[in-house]
This record gives sequence, structure tokens and C-alpha cells, in this order.
Amino acid sequence: MNLLKLKKTYLFFVLIGLVFSQCTASKKAEESAEAAKGLDMAKRMADSEMVHFPKASTVDFNPEGKWSYTPGLVSFAMMELYEVADDEKYYEYAKGYADQFINEEGVIEQYKRSDFNIDNVNSGKFLFDLYEKTGDERYKKAIFQLRDQLNDHPRTSEGGFWHKKRYPHQMWLDGLYMGAPFYAEFGKTFGEPEAFDDVVNQFVTVHKHTYDSVTGLNYHAWDESREQRWSDPETGLSPHFWGRAMGWYAMALVDALDYIPENQPGRADVINILKEVAAGIKKFQHEETGLWYQVLDQGDREGNYLESSVSSMFTYTLLKATRLNYIDQQYRSLGEKAYEGILKNFIKVNENGTISLTDVCSVAGLGGDPYRDGSFEYYISEPVRDNDPKGVGPFILASLEMNK
Repeated sequence: MNLLKLKKTYLFFVLIGLVFSQCTASKKAEESAEAAKGLDMAKRMADSEMVHFPKASTVDFNPEGKWSYTPGLVSFAMMELYEVADDEKYYEYAKGYADQFINEEGVIEQYKRSDFNIDNVNSGKFLFDLYEKTGDERYKKAIFQLRDQLNDHPRTSEGGFWHKKRYPHQMWLDGLYMGAPFYAEFGKTFGEPEAFDDVVNQFVTVHKHTYDSVTGLNYHAWDESREQRWSDPETGLSPHFWGRAMGWYAMALVDALDYIPENQPGRADVINILKEVAAGIKKFQHEETGLWYQVLDQGDREGNYLESSVSSMFTYTLLKATRLNYIDQQYRSLGEKAYEGILKNFIKVNENGTISLTDVCSVAGLGGDPYRDGSFEYYISEPVRDNDPKGVGPFILASLEMNK
């Protein structure tokens, strides 16, 4: 009798083990399929981008091409894809952008240091990989040329970089993506440890002034002088939470952390900021689609719309931040849901077999001429178009995170 019970018990546990093994295998198969889909979509979008814009310099619908943060963003994404797909065409596409503007002396043509435009620094990020792969000193000289801008770049009283010289005393969330990851990578690559303190201070300063504890979101910009018509006379803040501004900011946090040393004072502060940003992202994720609105906290307001660049940027951030254990693993499922939402709502198959990313806000900013007042009406009035690089680049990066 005892022997019979023992056999039954043994068989029971064998069956349990088989069921568990099948579930584990099924889960691994699902994860493998998701990864394959991510890589496939990254390649399909990149291949389509090269059809839509045969030269990387023209991805912002500029037929002449220029040195700008948008071709830099797409070139960076292409280099990241090249590392995974091992297809030279992605590398050559990015390299072609660099070679179009960097002359034999390593000088970036069209780049004007005296503009002190933080956007222009972003284009230098993919040059680190180019230099590592080729050893071509031109790329190193170009990197140092952009780094040199930061030596004299105008700052707020607390050391935060102005967005541009023509936007005095202003920090925009966008600018953190444009400058901080490049600056941090330079510090690690070329042995400048002082850079890390400065990078941390950029995040701490902008978060201190733009973070709203009630919503968990960050305002688009802060004017220390309170001189701008768009700025609140007491706080200096712009009026609204623009999606893509927070998208840039969120990506900046996860990307800069790649280079800030583990023992760096202030690294924990950056991670804590990322946790607060992730909580805000979660709070305003559209329940049905998993996506996010152009004006983040005004989803029920007439004229607002689900926008693909912020959705791609937040997806990338959540997937990468959970992969690297910066934030709680609960956010992984939110990132995966968002990715599915992008595929269902923003990917269009064209007649020639290419794909397009739809519903990208073409541009938004503050001040300038004509004047941009940062109102809700302003943000929803900017043109929406397909295949804007500010959405395409982050979509490729988000797809690669699905692959990882």
C-alpha cells in the first residue's frame, strides 16, 4: 500500500514537472517570437526609411540635407540596428551622413558653434561608433568639436545648459536628450570624469524646476528669467505637458545611464528621477491602446490625439529601463502593450511594400517667430505627418529593445 502511494506521488510530480516544462517552453517560444518580431519591424522600418529618404541628411523632408539632430537620431538608430542585424547597408547609410558633412580636416561643415544650439550636439552620438569601427581621426575631431561647444555653452545660474543662445535662460526637456547622453559618452570614452557631475546636474536642475508632483509629469520648459510670454510669472514654467518633450527627457535618462559610472555620486538621483518619470508615463497611458496623447494629461479634450513619437519614445524607455533593472518589472508589460499599440494604430503598409509610421507631430516649440505660446491649442495645431524622423528613430530603437 505504501509503495502504491509512493508511485502515485511520484507520477503526480512527474506530471507537474511536464506541465511546468511545457509552460516554460511555451513562454520562451512567445518571448522568442516577440523578439523576432521586434527585429523584423526594426529592419522593415529602416529599409523603408532608406527608400523614402535615400540620403540620411534628408530625413527631415529637407531635399538639400543638413547637419541636424534628426538625421543624427536616425543615423544613431541605424548604427544600433547594424550592431544587431550585421547588415552593412545600415552602417553605410549612417556613415554617408557623417561623410557628407565632415571634411578631410574633421571639421563639420554647416555646423556653427556660435549658435550654441544644444540640438546640434545630438548628431555626434553615432560618431563614437563610427570612430571605434574605422579609427578614422576625422570622426574623433568632429566629436571633440561638438564637445568643445559645451565648454562655453550658456547656462542658467545653477549650471543648466540653455536650449539655444537665441532662447536665453531657458531649459527645455528636449535639450536633455540632445546634450546629456553625448556628454556622458564622451566622459566615459575619452576619460573626462568631471563630465559625469555636470551631466547629473543637468537632470537634477531641470527636474527640480519642471516636475509636477500632482500629475507626475514634467512641463515642457522652464524660463529662469520669467521674461517669456509663455512662462508663468511665478514659476517660469510653460503651460502644458507636451508628450514628445517628455519622451526626449525619458530617453535621455536611460541613455545617459549607460555611461554614468556605478559609483558616481548622483547616479542614484538620476535613477530616482527615472522612476518618477516612469510613474507619470504609467499614469497617463491610454488604457485601450497602450499609447499616449500629444498633450499628455488632456486625453479627453477635443482636438487632442494619440501621437506616435511620444508613444515610441515611452515604449523604448520602459523596455530599456526594465531590461536594465532601473525601474520595477511591472513596467515591462506596459512597454509591450504600447509596442503592440504602435503596430496596430500607427504602422501603415504602402503600395510599394514599404511601411510608414503615421501620426507624428512634425514640430513643436516655444517662443520664436511666429510666436509659439505653449497653449493646448498651439500643440494640437501643429501639422501631423507620416515618417517624421522624430518618430521613426525611436520606433526603430523601441523595436530593437523588443528584440533584446
